[in-house]
Amino acid sequence: MSAVTTPSAMPYSAGSRGFSEGLGLKGWGMLLLAPYVALFALFVVYPVLYGFWLGSNPAIYTQLFEDPAFWTAYTNTMVFLLVAVNLKFVLAMMLSGFFVVQRPWIQVMLVIFILPWAMPSIPTILSFRFMLNSEWGVINSEYFRWTFQDGPGWLNRPDLAFTWSIIVHIWKSLPFWTLILITGRLAISQDLYEAASVDGASRWQQFRHITWPSLATLYISSTMLSMIWTLGDFNSVYLLTGGGPGDKTHVLATLGVRYLRIDQLELGIAAIITALPLIVPMVWYMVKRLSRGPGE
Repeated sequence: MSAVTTPSAMPYSAGSRGFSEGLGLKGWGMLLLAPYVALFALFVVYPVLYGFWLGSNPAIYTQLFEDPAFWTAYTNTMVFLLVAVNLKFVLAMMLSGFFVVQRPWIQVMLVIFILPWAMPSIPTILSFRFMLNSEWGVINSEYFRWTFQDGPGWLNRPDLAFTWSIIVHIWKSLPFWTLILITGRLAISQDLYEAASVDGASRWQQFRHITWPSLATLYISSTMLSMIWTLGDFNSVYLLTGGGPGDKTHVLATLGVRYLRIDQLELGIAAIITALPLIVPMVWYMVKRLSRGPGE
């Protein structure tokens, strides 16, 4: 039997097909992309432009530069970048050489090592804050148990509090970058190491002439990317010290929130904008590196 087509279905089908053909593939693509463009403009472009507009008043920067807390935060940010990031990658390079060894117990340790990075920041960093409490924290409790003396005020002294902020940052992000370098090490042919061993090369010579040349590009690019992310690291400082004591441990990422809490929005935006001279050169460098061809 031949299929029976109802008269009411034919105009609908023909009209839908005509609409689709008239709209075209490019038109459908633009139609489907429009909601994402609208959301991007609403939640990214507009806030950024509004922030630049708030920070466009030169008088705001005069007021900002007169605040001692700004220069403390700026200095802390530079120390954080130079010390925390570089120390983190030296440790990541060494640990990647350890965890790349294919032994069951090392793989179990690698899983445990990754846990701090995989867990949410709030409970993990707050756990450090509780442990470092000078009155009832577990560290000072154990210190008193063994020495019968009160432990130091870990979060009451600016130098100790800022040092622990760096330690927490390294502890939290070290597993991720170690995994990146492990991936780079696994891409190196084992034949190179076997040939070097036959020629009598030591471990240091193998690292210097095989491992480092193979990982140098990945190492430098990852370091630059980590610096960009570290500039915006809010959790490591704010959750541990809150910028205290006496606003001595603020970095630029947390200083803006300090101004917001005292109802000075323009100063908060200006403090964030002052990080652009640090961010823009690193972003430009990353884009240049990523745009190079394999042979360049």
